[in-house]
Amino acid sequence: MTIPIAVTVNGTVQEVQNVEPRLLLSDFLRETLGLTGTHVGCEHGVCGACTVLMNGDSVRSCLTLAVQADGAEIVTVEGLGTPEALNVLQTQFREHHGLQCGFCTPGMLMTGEDLLRKYPLASDDDIREGLSGNLCRCTGYQNIVAAIRSAAALRNKEPS
Repeated sequence: MTIPIAVTVNGTVQEVQNVEPRLLLSDFLRETLGLTGTHVGCEHGVCGACTVLMNGDSVRSCLTLAVQADGAEIVTVEGLGTPEALNVLQTQFREHHGLQCGFCTPGMLMTGEDLLRKYPLASDDDIREGLSGNLCRCTGYQNIVAAIRSAAALRNKEPS
Protein backbone atom coordinates (compact mmCIF):
# COMPACT_ATOMS: atom_id res chain seq x y z
CA MET A 1 0.00 0.00 0.00
CA THR A 2 1.27 3.47 -0.85
CA ILE A 3 0.01 6.88 0.21
CA PRO A 4 -0.15 10.11 -1.83
CA ILE A 5 1.42 13.15 -0.19
CA ALA A 6 1.79 16.81 -1.07
CA VAL A 7 4.58 18.72 0.62
CA THR A 8 6.09 22.12 -0.09
CA VAL A 9 9.88 21.76 -0.28
CA ASN A 10 11.96 24.90 -0.61
CA GLY A 11 8.92 26.78 -1.88
CA THR A 12 7.84 24.23 -4.49
CA VAL A 13 4.82 21.97 -4.02
CA GLN A 14 5.79 18.34 -4.52
CA GLU A 15 2.93 15.91 -5.07
CA VAL A 16 3.96 12.26 -5.00
CA GLN A 17 1.29 9.61 -5.42
CA ASN A 18 3.05 6.46 -4.27
CA VAL A 19 4.90 6.99 -0.98
CA GLU A 20 5.58 3.94 1.15
CA PRO A 21 4.26 4.52 4.69
CA ARG A 22 7.66 3.57 6.19
CA LEU A 23 9.77 5.84 3.92
CA LEU A 24 11.85 8.25 5.98
CA LEU A 25 11.71 11.95 5.17
CA SER A 26 15.50 11.93 4.68
CA ASP A 27 15.19 9.19 2.05
CA PHE A 28 12.22 10.94 0.43
CA LEU A 29 14.23 14.16 0.09
CA ARG A 30 17.39 12.46 -1.14
CA GLU A 31 16.05 9.65 -3.31
CA THR A 32 12.62 10.78 -4.46
CA LEU A 33 13.31 14.50 -4.85
CA GLY A 34 17.06 14.37 -5.51
CA LEU A 35 17.90 16.87 -2.75
CA THR A 36 21.12 15.30 -1.52
CA GLY A 37 22.22 18.20 0.66
CA THR A 38 20.44 16.58 3.59
CA HIS A 39 23.02 14.13 4.90
CA VAL A 40 22.28 10.87 6.69
CA GLY A 41 24.82 9.90 9.32
CA CYS A 42 23.69 7.87 12.28
CA GLU A 43 20.08 7.13 11.24
CA HIS A 44 19.15 7.31 14.93
CA GLY A 45 18.58 11.07 15.37
CA VAL A 46 21.82 11.53 17.30
CA CYS A 47 24.20 13.30 14.90
CA GLY A 48 21.95 16.04 13.47
CA ALA A 49 23.34 15.80 9.91
CA CYS A 50 19.83 15.20 8.54
CA THR A 51 18.25 18.29 10.15
CA VAL A 52 15.69 20.16 8.05
CA LEU A 53 13.06 22.75 8.91
CA MET A 54 9.48 21.48 8.94
CA ASN A 55 6.86 24.19 9.41
CA GLY A 56 9.60 26.42 10.83
CA ASP A 57 11.00 23.97 13.36
CA SER A 58 14.16 21.92 13.06
CA VAL A 59 13.49 18.18 12.84
CA ARG A 60 15.60 15.10 12.31
CA SER A 61 14.52 13.87 8.90
CA CYS A 62 15.90 10.39 9.67
CA LEU A 63 13.32 10.06 12.46
CA THR A 64 10.40 11.54 10.53
CA LEU A 65 8.31 9.58 8.08
CA ALA A 66 7.64 11.24 4.74
CA VAL A 67 3.89 10.74 5.23
CA GLN A 68 4.15 12.79 8.44
CA ALA A 69 5.24 15.71 6.27
CA ASP A 70 2.06 15.63 4.17
CA GLY A 71 0.83 19.23 3.96
CA ALA A 72 3.97 20.59 5.62
CA GLU A 73 6.46 23.17 4.48
CA ILE A 74 10.01 21.79 4.41
CA VAL A 75 13.20 23.79 3.99
CA THR A 76 16.40 21.91 3.27
CA VAL A 77 19.92 23.29 3.03
CA GLU A 78 19.31 23.77 -0.71
CA GLY A 79 16.55 26.23 0.23
CA LEU A 80 18.79 28.56 2.24
CA GLY A 81 20.61 30.07 -0.72
CA THR A 82 22.29 29.24 -3.99
CA PRO A 83 25.98 28.83 -4.86
CA GLU A 84 25.74 32.25 -6.52
CA ALA A 85 23.85 33.89 -3.65
CA LEU A 86 24.55 32.37 -0.26
CA ASN A 87 22.41 33.51 2.65
CA VAL A 88 24.00 35.37 5.57
CA LEU A 89 24.50 32.25 7.68
CA GLN A 90 26.16 30.35 4.83
CA THR A 91 28.40 33.33 4.11
CA GLN A 92 29.47 33.53 7.74
CA PHE A 93 30.23 29.79 7.84
CA ARG A 94 32.55 30.41 4.90
CA GLU A 95 34.08 33.57 6.37
CA HIS A 96 34.69 32.00 9.79
CA HIS A 97 35.85 28.62 8.46
CA GLY A 98 32.91 26.90 10.18
CA LEU A 99 33.41 23.66 8.28
CA GLN A 100 36.13 21.22 7.48
CA CYS A 101 35.02 17.93 5.97
CA GLY A 102 31.52 19.39 5.47
CA PHE A 103 29.49 16.32 6.37
CA CYS A 104 27.78 17.93 9.38
CA THR A 105 27.47 21.34 7.72
CA PRO A 106 23.93 21.00 6.29
CA GLY A 107 22.58 20.00 9.70
CA MET A 108 24.57 22.73 11.44
CA LEU A 109 23.25 25.32 8.98
CA MET A 110 19.64 24.21 9.40
CA THR A 111 19.91 24.12 13.20
CA GLY A 112 21.63 27.52 13.12
CA GLU A 113 18.90 28.91 10.87
CA ASP A 114 16.21 27.69 13.28
CA LEU A 115 18.14 29.11 16.23
CA LEU A 116 18.57 32.52 14.60
CA ARG A 117 14.92 32.75 13.57
CA LYS A 118 13.70 31.98 17.07
CA TYR A 119 16.43 33.66 19.12
CA PRO A 120 17.97 36.49 17.08
CA LEU A 121 19.90 37.76 20.12
CA ALA A 122 21.31 34.39 21.15
CA SER A 123 24.43 34.41 23.28
CA ASP A 124 27.38 32.09 22.73
CA ASP A 125 26.02 29.84 25.48
CA ASP A 126 22.60 29.81 23.77
CA ILE A 127 24.24 28.94 20.45
CA ARG A 128 26.25 26.13 22.03
CA GLU A 129 23.14 24.75 23.69
CA GLY A 130 21.18 25.05 20.46
CA LEU A 131 23.87 23.11 18.61
CA SER A 132 24.19 20.44 21.30
CA GLY A 133 22.27 17.93 19.16
CA ASN A 134 24.61 18.32 16.18
CA LEU A 135 27.88 16.43 16.15
CA CYS A 136 31.05 17.49 14.37
CA ARG A 137 34.20 15.42 14.50
CA CYS A 138 36.42 17.99 12.79
CA THR A 139 36.01 21.58 13.89
CA GLY A 140 35.81 21.81 17.67
CA TYR A 141 32.72 24.03 17.23
CA GLN A 142 34.55 27.35 17.91
CA ASN A 143 34.29 28.58 14.33
CA ILE A 144 30.71 27.34 13.98
CA VAL A 145 29.67 29.34 17.05
CA ALA A 146 31.55 32.38 15.73
CA ALA A 147 29.82 32.04 12.36
CA ILE A 148 26.35 31.89 13.91
CA ARG A 149 27.14 34.79 16.26
CA SER A 150 28.37 36.86 13.29
CA ALA A 151 25.28 35.96 11.21
CA ALA A 152 23.07 37.02 14.12
CA ALA A 153 24.86 40.36 14.38
CA LEU A 154 24.52 40.96 10.64
CA ARG A 155 20.85 39.99 10.60
CA ASN A 156 20.12 42.26 13.55
CA LYS A 157 21.61 45.19 11.58
CA GLU A 158 19.36 44.52 8.55
CA PRO A 159 16.24 46.70 8.29
CA SER A 160 13.05 44.70 8.78
